[in-house]
Amino acid sequence: MSFTRQLSEMSASELNDAIDDTNFPQAHILSRGRNNSVCSTSSTSGTSSLIDRALSHSEETNNAAPSPEEKGAISENATASPTTPASTNRPRLILKTNGTIPETDGHENCTFHHDLELDHKPPTREALLPDMARSYRLLLGGLGENPDRQGLIKTPERAAKAMLYFTKGYDQCLEDVLNGAVFDEDHDEMVVVKDIEMFSMCEHHLVPFYGKVSIGYLPCNKILGLSKLARIVEIFSRRLQVQERLTKQIAVAVTQAVQPAGVAVVVEGVHMCMVMRGVQKINSKTVTSTMLGVFRDDPKTREEFLNLVNSK
Repeated sequence: MSFTRQLSEMSASELNDAIDDTNFPQAHILSRGRNNSVCSTSSTSGTSSLIDRALSHSEETNNAAPSPEEKGAISENATASPTTPASTNRPRLILKTNGTIPETDGHENCTFHHDLELDHKPPTREALLPDMARSYRLLLGGLGENPDRQGLIKTPERAAKAMLYFTKGYDQCLEDVLNGAVFDEDHDEMVVVKDIEMFSMCEHHLVPFYGKVSIGYLPCNKILGLSKLARIVEIFSRRLQVQERLTKQIAVAVTQAVQPAGVAVVVEGVHMCMVMRGVQKINSKTVTSTMLGVFRDDPKTREEFLNLVNSK
């Protein structure tokens, strides 16, 4: 399965378990100066330990020992290149996938939105409309309405098309949305795009929730096209969601895109399930956040991001 499909199947707790940020630069070794970037891995003993952890993680995940020929090649490379810079082992977020998302070749748990990589591909979105329209027609009848009256004749088809649009994120792929808009750039200062409009559907009641998303990341010599941050929000908001999971999925996707030193996401939402039903609190807002890497470890970096997000 693709990375985007994996995220869409994960609950918030599973996403949290999948994040291994122990090899991010830690707060006590951070320096925001231009001559000592947070992405540097060769200037301090603290960063050397990060490389050791990354190497040990690689060794743990590789069960097979190298062959004698491979050992000889490694020895020759080490002899020929004694000055290889340590910066090639740049700290980055690692996603643990051992056993988290089971693969299946059968149809038992087949869902159209998550198994596009399998051979039994679903029909096109347009082909889903007739069945969805019939379902909406049954719903109208169940409510005691007359689906054949003038105002409702085309309502089932309209509602089906609208629902497909509300959930179009299921058919979007992170790699396609990025479209190669990741650029090498010697920049190690914070990048923040705030107040990105967000519209989503509560998976518990199938009613909307909406609000704004603010994203910040600390680059490690790679930057992302600014519009791509908004498009990442669209991928995960245009589907059945809960705000907590949406927040973490956005943060993990940005991490996957540019392997930064840290990512911060804050989402503020108004939920119609709390406004037009239930407790009916029309002024309530829900705020969720995900802090990864230096934003979690360094209070000053986190405070800088929050000040930028809250400034008018």
